[in-house]
Amino acid sequence: MSRAFVKEDAQGPDEDPPERPVSPQPNYVTPRGLKTLQDSEEALLAELKEFEGAQDDPLKKKKKRELERDLRYVRARLESAIPVDPAVQPKEQIRFGASVILEREDGEKKSVRIVGEDEAEEGGQTLSWAAPFAQTLFGLKAGQVLYWETEAGAEKWSVVSITY
Repeated sequence: MSRAFVKEDAQGPDEDPPERPVSPQPNYVTPRGLKTLQDSEEALLAELKEFEGAQDDPLKKKKKRELERDLRYVRARLESAIPVDPAVQPKEQIRFGASVILEREDGEKKSVRIVGEDEAEEGGQTLSWAAPFAQTLFGLKAGQVLYWETEAGAEKWSVVSITY
């Protein structure tokens, strides 16, 4: 078969998978986030043991390389981790590690917890400290108001409570 019909960028079993991008932001982590990274490292190491000597099976070889890539990512995040103890944050202000209850002017309430990038869940109640909404919250105190621009227009949110 002619090489003209072979897809050049297809990942074969002998090729390394693309690396997972590591954020250039400081890697602030909560105690829970640090534990999650440590648990991930242990789980990946355990799973990798199952693939020792998997040099003959192309599918096992590919899976092993993906696990090794994921382990490199987790280790990079662990090496760059900056643990932040929420217990030492100023209780009256929103900072890293805070759990915040907000109320929109129409009465809708929203609960968010500001965490590290690896601990944040898209659309969930955990919000990366680097997210624009979290950045806007930093420094606010209970009772203060925040105006947030959305596609539907500006929303007015009040800080109901802050806990750590």
